[in-house]
Formats: sequence, structure tokens, C-alpha cells
Amino acid sequence: MRTGLRALTARGRSFLAAGLAALVMALMLGEHDLLRIGVLVTALPLLAAMVVARTRYRLSCARRLSPSRAEVGGEATVTLRLENVTRLPTGLLLIEDTVPYALGVRPRFVLDRVEAKGIREIDYRVRSDLRGRFTIGPLSVRIADPFGLVELARAFTISDTLVVTPQVVALPHVRLSGEWTGGGDSRTRSVAAAGDDDVAPREYRQGDDLRRVHWRSTARHGELMVRREEQQWQSRGALLLDTRRSAHRGEGPRSSFEVAVSAAASIGVHLAHEGLGLRLVTDQGAEHLTDSGLSWSLLDTLAMVRNSPARSLEIGVSALRQGSGDGLVVAVLGSMDPEEARDLARIRHSGITGVAVLLDVDTWDAVEPTTSESYLAVQTVLAGYGWRTVRLPAGTSIASVWQDAASRGRFAVHPGGAA
Repeated sequence: MRTGLRALTARGRSFLAAGLAALVMALMLGEHDLLRIGVLVTALPLLAAMVVARTRYRLSCARRLSPSRAEVGGEATVTLRLENVTRLPTGLLLIEDTVPYALGVRPRFVLDRVEAKGIREIDYRVRSDLRGRFTIGPLSVRIADPFGLVELARAFTISDTLVVTPQVVALPHVRLSGEWTGGGDSRTRSVAAAGDDDVAPREYRQGDDLRRVHWRSTARHGELMVRREEQQWQSRGALLLDTRRSAHRGEGPRSSFEVAVSAAASIGVHLAHEGLGLRLVTDQGAEHLTDSGLSWSLLDTLAMVRNSPARSLEIGVSALRQGSGDGLVVAVLGSMDPEEARDLARIRHSGITGVAVLLDVDTWDAVEPTTSESYLAVQTVLAGYGWRTVRLPAGTSIASVWQDAASRGRFAVHPGGAA
């Protein structure tokens, strides 16, 4: 009964207060009709509280997200499945799911009655213009009487996560030489030169399969030698994303930072679909990506990336240098000065193809976007070190300029610098 009384609504408390007042006045004035009214008004919320408090409904809840990942601006459908696992029908149920403000208002539903062992499914849609991981749930259920005098709240504990990923656009196929580890046609030439049965034998190492022992080379060298033909060649590359707050302009979904994240996602997914083993690097260092489901791992990581307070790309450039076997480096860059561009440009050599997607961030503030002098200065430095440059101004899709990655930035030796 205490639980029921604590669950009285404002209407229920008003009824109870009015009923008690009527009882007191009826006793003081000796009015029998007023006494009957007072008893009725007082009894209604008390009876409702007793009935609701004694309900023993057992409900099970499940939630399904379709899809569990959605692009910025896309919609996802949330399906709630409620089951009455008792043999008694329920009364009026008020249902409210917990949804972050970025996904919209909290959905509320009213179920008039769920029969014994009955199941109800409720769908609603969510949409976000912001990237991130959003927790949906838990679900709360309020049991109410038909007069709205008592509401008893109960909550489930389960919750689900919706990942809102950056927008990904399809890119045209562009031939980027240097994608294969070892560079160019060295993969084909090395196999052809050594033969399929005797590909550059090497010394035996702890853990090598004994079935790979090459006995002819073992006899010639006097120690165990194993074949390399089972060693897989894998295309590898690195994707650098400039997340520095000082390097970008604008606010919200149309800012240069969000455009950079979307461009990095589009390029990363495009290269992963073409079989490139990719690693993601930001100005904060290397990010961990799982080998399985590389595209999803990349999108999940980019869904959570935020502006950094860093003032330089030094940490990111160092992380690129530490990587071994990268045949391709794609950098998505914001505003930078020629000296920073020169530090980045030096990591490229004859065995690496470098592609720089340069956001012309000055066009985010300009009334009439034109190529800025700062962009031209950085482009000149990178091209001088053999980088291919792609200009991405405000209001332009990465898909419309990605073809430039194949034609710009011929290999050159920068005066006073390395090739």
C-alpha cells in the first residue's frame, strides 16, 4: 500500500486531499451527503493505489536496431518487443524509451492491454546529424489505473548502442602505384626469377613448419632452410587524418573538420574494398584497427574521432615513419604552413606513393571561394617532394576530385631535400 501511495499522481493526490477535506467538513457541519461524497472521492485513489501496487505483471523486453550502424543523416529503426510472461492480462501500460537528445525526442507509447502470454512489437525511428556512439535504453514502463490516479514506474536494465558513422561516398577507381609492399612489379618479378618451387629460401626460424624445409638449400648451406612461397604479399598503406582544431574552420556538420572525417572514411573504405591493408594515423598517433572487418573498424573509429588541441602534426608524422611496409600514404589535411608540409613530405621516398587531400580551409570563410595562397604554398612543397595533391574546397565532394590523385604531383627531387 505504501508503494501505491507513493505512486499517486498529481490528480490522485488532489482527489485524496479533496476527499479528506470533504470528510472533515462533513463531520464538522453534520452534512451526510457531503460525507458520502468525501468517502467516494477518498476511496477512489486509495483503491487505485491498492490495485496497482498488488499487480504482479512480469514483462520481458528485447530491443533490435536495424541497422546497428547508420551514416550521418541516415535513419535507424528501433523495434521494442514486449512479452507478458504471466497468465494475467495487463492493464494500461505507458512505455518510454531512453534516447539521447542527438537522436531526437524520447518516444512514448500507450498499450491499453496485453493479454496473457501476449507479445507486442513497437517500432520507432531515430536519426542523427552527429557522429558518435549513442546508448539507447533502458526502457521504462509505467503501470497506470484507468483514471490516471496512480502510476507505478518499472524499468528494464538492457540498453543497446547505435553507432553513427561518417558519411561515405563511392569513389572512382584510381590506379595508385606503390600500393603493394615492395613496390611496383617486384612481386611478380621475384616469383618469376626464383621459380615456384624455390622462392628465395631463408634460414629456419623457431616455429616454422617443418614441411616447408627446402632440403636442396639445406644441403648446400649446411643448415635448415625453408621456402618462402607461402609467404603472402599484402598491399599495405596508411591513412593520416588531421584532427587539429586550429587546422579547421566552421562549426557543425558542414565544418571543414566533418568534411575531412567524411573524406577519410570514404577513402579508407574505398581502399579497403580494393584489398589494401590499412592503418589509421591522426595527429595524436596511430589508431588501433582490427584486421577483420577493416571497413567497419575504420568507420567505428572515425565515428568517435574529435578535434584535438594539438598544434602540430609531429606525433602523427612520427607514427607514419615508424610504420614499415607502407606502399601508399594518403593524408587528409587541414590548414598547415609550408614548414609543417615539408616535415610530412620527407617521409615519402621512391618506394612510397604519397597522396595529400588538402582542404582549402580558407574557402569555408570566403564569400567567393578561390584558391588561397596558403593552399598553393603547401601544394608546391608537397608536389616538390613527389606527392600527388588533391584540392578539396568548401562545397565539393571528395568523389568529384578523387581522380586528381592519379594525375597530380609527379615525382621530383626537391632542392636540398630527399627524393
